[in-house]
Amino acid sequence: MPEKLIRACCIAVAISGSLSFAADHQIVQKDRSFSQSEITIKPGDKITFQNSDDVTHNVFSLTPGMEFDLRRQAPGASSTVPFDKEGTAEVRCSIHPKMKVLVTVKK
Repeated sequence: MPEKLIRACCIAVAISGSLSFAADHQIVQKDRSFSQSEITIKPGDKITFQNSDDVTHNVFSLTPGMEFDLRRQAPGASSTVPFDKEGTAEVRCSIHPKMKVLVTVKK
């Protein structure tokens, strides 16, 4: 193999090894609580909030720059939220005030 081609292949492998891809995470709602109290993810990752409870939930965040509101989420429903910015979002359920999960987004 010519030396330039070998060098190009090595560079391509090095670059592809350093690329990161967005990941999908899941947080389950069951027994009027979240499956995790804290989670750390990378910018661009998504979290799917799965209602595995027998009651309705309303998952939301009022954290500036990380706001979202899933509205009423019926039992069995799931909704996915992208987290694009670094920071820490406090996620709660407006129906069950004791439910809370901290989502930390950092590189």
